[in-house]
Amino acid sequence: MTAKTIGIIGGGQLGRMLAMAAARLNFQTLILEPQADCPAAQVANEQIVAAYDDPAALAELAKRCDVVTYEFENVPVIAAEKLAKDVPVYPPPKALEMAQDRLTEKRFINDCGIPTARFHAVDSQADLEAALADFGGQGVLKTRRLGYDGKGQRVYRSSADSPEGGYAALGSVPLILESFVSFEQEISIIAARGLDGAIACYDPAENIHRDGILHTSTLPASISDETAAAACEAAEKILAALGYVGVIGIEFFALADGSLIANEMAPRVHNSGHWTEAACVVSQFEQHIRAVAGLPLGNPVRHSDCVMQNLIGDDILSVPDWLRRDDVLVHLYGKTESRPGRKMGHVTQLRR
Repeated sequence: MTAKTIGIIGGGQLGRMLAMAAARLNFQTLILEPQADCPAAQVANEQIVAAYDDPAALAELAKRCDVVTYEFENVPVIAAEKLAKDVPVYPPPKALEMAQDRLTEKRFINDCGIPTARFHAVDSQADLEAALADFGGQGVLKTRRLGYDGKGQRVYRSSADSPEGGYAALGSVPLILESFVSFEQEISIIAARGLDGAIACYDPAENIHRDGILHTSTLPASISDETAAAACEAAEKILAALGYVGVIGIEFFALADGSLIANEMAPRVHNSGHWTEAACVVSQFEQHIRAVAGLPLGNPVRHSDCVMQNLIGDDILSVPDWLRRDDVLVHLYGKTESRPGRKMGHVTQLRR
């Protein structure tokens, strides 16, 4: 029996696009989001305006929904676990637990037999200095929790960069120091696993970031078929280890020899998969709805080469120019205020 009402925790643009995909398949959607005028509320059937861990709101969500999913990985794990006692929650709360802490995440990925950059846990200034000494004075210091789009990071490019005060500068919270990786491309793969264990992988995208925020995703990526297959194989290992249901995004560094180093995973639909709505019959958003609702997964094959570009901040002013083109899909997120670094929409240019 398929779900009739899908609960979505989080009301940002990803929740918005999930609600749109759900509507196409005749599902109702109920959003849990504290911001009353959130992007997802503009297209969902209804919204519960409350905190993500509000007990009454979670009880209402469980009562009214056949299944619950989420659009971002910082949903409180305790809330997801509590919810899962009363209603199916996909992806499973274990996936949230693995993804919310960068140290836990890297150890989990390594346990799946997938290499990552070298790393050290940093819980004090002394830990930072020892870790930097091990890495020759270089590395990327990150908060273990709540960092995204380049936030919560500090880069040490050489031994000339003094570590003094580095631990305090990032809030004196649990940190991780990651070694630099010499890579040729940054790629990501979008994959899905259904309730029946079936897995579907989209083609890897080649990504370019600006100021820590994804700028473009290009298909096909300039990698070999063997490297693409390795990315899919890694995704399959992670999905199986988590007993995963839904779509996942996994970022990699592709090295000169074609091998891959996993960077991070996101247990949700992913920015680097937005191209799928223009270049595939079944988008990542529909794929996720299919998976969590117990429907057959769709065909992930790409019918067109393409470039997806985020519209960030004042990039929104370029929309009239994009709309004049006949090879571009424009998708705006319903946000009324443009701010530097804020994702306002995206465009996908098909290359025929």
